[in-house]
This record gives sequence, structure tokens and C-alpha cells, in this order.
Amino acid sequence: MVSRIVLNTISYHGHGAIENIVPELTGRGYKKALVCSDPDLIKFGVTGKVTALLDAAGFAYEVFSDIKANPTIENVQAGVAAINACGADCIVAIGGGSAMDTAKAIGIIANNPEFADVRSLEGVAPTKKHAVFTIAVPTTAGTAAEVTINYVITDVEKKRKFVCVDTNDIPEVAVVDPDMMATMPKSLTAATGMDALTHAIEGYITKGACAISDMFHLEAIRLISANLRGAVQNTPDGREGMALGQYIAGMGFSNVGLGVVHSMAHGLSALYDTPHGVACAIILPTGLEYNKTVAGGRYRAIGKAMGVEGIDAMSEADAADAAIAAVKKLSADVGIPADLKGILKEEDVQFLAESAYADACRPGNPRDTSVEEIAALYRSLL
Repeated sequence: MVSRIVLNTISYHGHGAIENIVPELTGRGYKKALVCSDPDLIKFGVTGKVTALLDAAGFAYEVFSDIKANPTIENVQAGVAAINACGADCIVAIGGGSAMDTAKAIGIIANNPEFADVRSLEGVAPTKKHAVFTIAVPTTAGTAAEVTINYVITDVEKKRKFVCVDTNDIPEVAVVDPDMMATMPKSLTAATGMDALTHAIEGYITKGACAISDMFHLEAIRLISANLRGAVQNTPDGREGMALGQYIAGMGFSNVGLGVVHSMAHGLSALYDTPHGVACAIILPTGLEYNKTVAGGRYRAIGKAMGVEGIDAMSEADAADAAIAAVKKLSADVGIPADLKGILKEEDVQFLAESAYADACRPGNPRDTSVEEIAALYRSLL
């Protein structure tokens, strides 16, 4: 089997990494940036850490902030209009998955206007040109959108999210600076961190897993398990470890896919506006139980990466159970709810199950599934 690995051309990691943004832009001859960032990051001065560098260098830019937590088709369309109107020749995306996903879609459509109908990008779109040159600056340690070839857009009219997969959308440069994540509240740190763990674990057991992605995913699981609790408490080491761990997870899953946990989580975010990381964290243990009959042999390595003591001496079944227990413990320790009570409504289960089955992440699940089985998984979490 041939494995394909797509990564950023350049990435910067560590405290002070944002100092490389202006040199990357000017060194490549760019003249004006569309800065994509969400309103809260602008309000609380996070975006300003980067725009101050642009101001100091006299680099022209315009800010686009019409971005929702679960970005919509309308947000993308407004962004395309903005980049065309202001004449920017590059994009600087500052934020979590919302800002970066919006920026990816804007950059793709700006250079491939035949895909102006945002829905036409769903799945694997046959775009011909790479997106507008983009530098992605994550402010959360979770989505890894700065290193993936995926982005997710919400179709408000149809009450669903759709996943777009395109090697042309990956930002050429990623700037992963833990200082940009220091103001994240505990709840967001926990949610995005569990999203990163879900990326790493689902990527490790997905049908498309390969030796290279396994290397990324196991190291990501180790880093996230060791650092998420500290990041929630805003320790410097925790922040730096999570920044690196979530990026490494993205290096893996972007290239081999995910599974039913993400498929189910996308529907909850689209229908109820549930934070994506929270949805993933709640569903992950159930997804692991469901996939145990097919992928359980891989769970020992997951547990070992999470620091489960004595796991090498356990039977395969006990090792799998210990790994799942470690996931539940980490999730509980950072304050994630254990079920979907108060979120999921019984009358929506069938619609959500159908949406999850149609989701682009579902085919990568190690165990073949059905709408009926997915509905049962949702109901088990009520």
C-alpha cells in the first residue's frame, strides 16, 4: 500500500515563534495580508500580538473577523468578498479551528473561483490551484488545522457540517507559539486538548493508519496525556507540551483519516452548537468500546503512551479496558462531562445518525458501521 504524507513547507515551534511571521511574508515578496481571526481573539488582544508585528514592520493588512465558532457557508462567502475587495495577496489566520478553517476555504475559493459554491468543496474537491499563501497561527492546542488538509464548514440551512479534504488547502507556514495560547480559559483548553487526543487515538486505529502516522500518533498521545492537565492549569510546560502534541497529532490524522467519533461529534456541533472538543471527548470512550472488537489489539500501545502502569503484562482484553479507563480518567480530570445528557435530544437521534454516517470521517472507522449502530451509540450516551 502506498502512503501519502502532506505537511507544511515550514513550521515554527516554541515561545516567540510569531517573530518569524513578518520575515516569512516580506522574504517571499508579499505586500498585503488578510488577517482572519475571530471577534473574541481581537477583543482580548490575542490577535493584536501578531498585528502589532505587522504594524511595526509597516506591512499592510486588513482584518476579517466575521467568523463564528462553527464557521458557516456565509462566513466563507463574506471572507472571499473581503479578500477580493481589499486586494490582499496573502492570508494570516490567527485562532482555533474556526478561524483557520474559514481562512482555508477563503484561500481555496479566491484561487479557484469555480468553487464559489462553498458546498461544492465537500469531500475531496478537484481544485487545481493551491490556496492563497497562508500563515496559520493557532491559539488553541487542539484542532491542528494549521497542519491538516481538512476543514469543516457548517451548512446552517441543512443543519449539518461538511468536511472538505484538499491537499491544496494546507497552509504553507505554521507558527505554533504557546504564548498565543496562554489566555485560553480552562474549559476551552480542556475541550481542545481532548479534541487533540481524539485526533491522535482515532488516527492511530483508523483503517488508513501506516507506520509513519503511527509514529506521529503515539508520540502525540504521550505528549497530550503528559501535558493536558498542566495546560488546563496554565503552566508553561503544559502549554508548550500541548502545543507540540496537538500539532504532531495533526501531522498524522490529516494524512490517514479519523473515524466515527468525529463523524458523530460533527453533527452535535452543527445541530446544537456544542463545542467540538467537548463532543469528541464525551463520545471517545464509547467509540473505543465500539471499535474494540476490531482494533482492540492496538489499544495496548495507546495505554502505554498514556502511562498506564503494568499494561505490558496484561491480557489484550485487560489492556484495552485499561486504555479506555485512562481516556475516561483524563477527560474527567479536566472537567469534561461523561455523557450527552442535557445536550442530545431523542427526537434528533435518527437525523444525527444519518448525518454521521454520511460524514467524510466515517469511512475511516476501523469497524464498519451503519446508521442503526450509530443511533445506538448516541442513545447509549443519553
